[in-house]
Amino acid sequence: MSDLVDKVSGRPSRGDIDDPTETIPKVTDTNGPSTGSHRASNKPAPERRPAPQRAPQVPVAKSNATPAGAGRTEPAAPAAAAHVPRPFIPVAESAPIPLPPFTPPANAPASDSARIIGGTQGTAGPVVVGTPGKNATPLTRLALSKQRRRKRVRVIGRTLTALVAVMALTLTGLVWAYLRSTDNAFAQVAALDEDSTDVVDPIGQTGDETYLIVGTDTRAGANSEVGAGTVEDAEGARSDTVMLVNIPANRERVVAVSFPRDLDVQRPVCQGWDNDTGKYTNETFPAADGDKLNATYALGGPKCLVKVIQKMSGLKIGHFVGMDFSGFESMVNEVGGVEVCTTLPLNDYELGPILTQTGRQTIDGETALNYVRARNIESEGNGDYGRIKRQQRFLSSLLRSALSNKVLLDPGKLNGFINAFTRDTFVEKVNTKDLVTLGRSLQNVDAGAVTFLTIPTAGTTEWGNEIPRDDDIDAIFKSIIDDDPLPGEERSNSEDSTTSSTSTTTPPNSTTGTPVLLLAVEPSEITLQISNASGMSGLAASTATSLGAYGFGIYSVGNYSGTSTSSVIRYSAGHESDAATVASAVPGAVLEETAGLGSIVEVVIGSEFAGSINAPTPSGSPLTSVATQPSSSSAPVLPADLDVTNAGDDSCS
Repeated sequence: MSDLVDKVSGRPSRGDIDDPTETIPKVTDTNGPSTGSHRASNKPAPERRPAPQRAPQVPVAKSNATPAGAGRTEPAAPAAAAHVPRPFIPVAESAPIPLPPFTPPANAPASDSARIIGGTQGTAGPVVVGTPGKNATPLTRLALSKQRRRKRVRVIGRTLTALVAVMALTLTGLVWAYLRSTDNAFAQVAALDEDSTDVVDPIGQTGDETYLIVGTDTRAGANSEVGAGTVEDAEGARSDTVMLVNIPANRERVVAVSFPRDLDVQRPVCQGWDNDTGKYTNETFPAADGDKLNATYALGGPKCLVKVIQKMSGLKIGHFVGMDFSGFESMVNEVGGVEVCTTLPLNDYELGPILTQTGRQTIDGETALNYVRARNIESEGNGDYGRIKRQQRFLSSLLRSALSNKVLLDPGKLNGFINAFTRDTFVEKVNTKDLVTLGRSLQNVDAGAVTFLTIPTAGTTEWGNEIPRDDDIDAIFKSIIDDDPLPGEERSNSEDSTTSSTSTTTPPNSTTGTPVLLLAVEPSEITLQISNASGMSGLAASTATSLGAYGFGIYSVGNYSGTSTSSVIRYSAGHESDAATVASAVPGAVLEETAGLGSIVEVVIGSEFAGSINAPTPSGSPLTSVATQPSSSSAPVLPADLDVTNAGDDSCS
């Protein structure tokens, strides 16, 4: 082929000129292997006139055959075999050799044919840039513009997403910091007794939230500046206002019970309290009968007051909030005042004129403080009860204002209210996050589902103490614990609110019933609540110890909401075998099906209980017939003269 090209181009044949790639005789190193390579042929190279001053050079092979030993690494050439460039030999120029036209294969893709310059040889033309996929067509300017626009949109979207994420993290951090700073403003105090045996039906109160709110009448500090008097008038602090607020687990209503400050109570053993320092002392006060409610706070502080209220109500108090006069005044001012209404002017012979005009009017913090404190208004004539009624109406108005979003949707008022609340209160188990969560859970509660009650009394003692009506008080708190309807209450879902009430059938005098044949259950699989209905102190605790020795699980120990002669094993439907197994260990016990206990079995210890516990029937063995009785749970009869205030009632009185 090369000879043909030489003839066409007019160049001399390779035999007429020196071959620049001519093989030079191999240089042999007697001390090592050959450093050169030569043609595969063994024919000796023809003699040639040596080039002037040419040094030996490593031959260059022209054979197309793969040299023997290809792929091996040869030893480095000796330094004596240095390369010397050969002289340039000119070659005659000739016309370019024409190339045959190129025809792409029939099955070649369009992208391959498009790579041909102009589609013909030697002609410039458009070239496709990039590596389009199979069967792809070149993008037009419009398509490229849309592609760039989509890319910019994606970049902007990702940027906005990143900004939103950063803002969310920042706001979350700010909210968290705000909550922490707000919580740090609360003054903490020890007050609660959550493990008390005075709690009635703790299982039935699961999920409830109960707050004890106390307004104190201390004259110390800023309180003397708001017209509360001075420490010379009254040293220390008393519970001027005591209100127990219960919110059931279903969050369908709110019940607030007010206690007269002069209520006659039994004071338990209490540790001394120093109101000036807000700490307990080493002094201990013995139990006493005939004490006033506000005096229990003055001597024993929040702990002593919580014990008294918890024993009287049977409610499990889970939160404590205390507030003084200045705190109350600040909160009223922060929300812009509260509307009240009166049909008669209010004048207190100790505090002076309070409301000189009748009708609806918005009062500020100073006036509001006197409005809820006044106890000597001649037109009312009922001392502490008139004051309690005004307090309930005032709080009802404040609640209606909050529910109408005048406060909740006003950031300034809401923030000021929260700051005033945290600044001037002392609490236990209260924080901003829990209050916000509780508020959200109550956002669907109408004002008509908020009821204020007042503890009923029957005259006074020789010491001026209000005598409590114990039976009526028990009925009130049993209705609260059982979530029974209250007078004047307006729930949004009245049918569901009464589902916790059981049958109202009056229990028979005898313990006859339908005998049931069941198989015993392993005691370790049964959990008990021990409730004392005998009237004998400590009987529930000793019974729990005896039953626990046989392997029964003990959930809680407390008092029953009433009294009972016989011992009763109470259970929910589907747990008959559990109840019958427990009854086999409690002599003389009868079964009673009820609602709301779940998998818990309640052992009600009656006054006829002898105090001894038998070994339960072995697991899997048939149980002897156990008498059953209809449910004794019924809605208690509330006193006809019960003082009730509904928060939805905005009438003027």
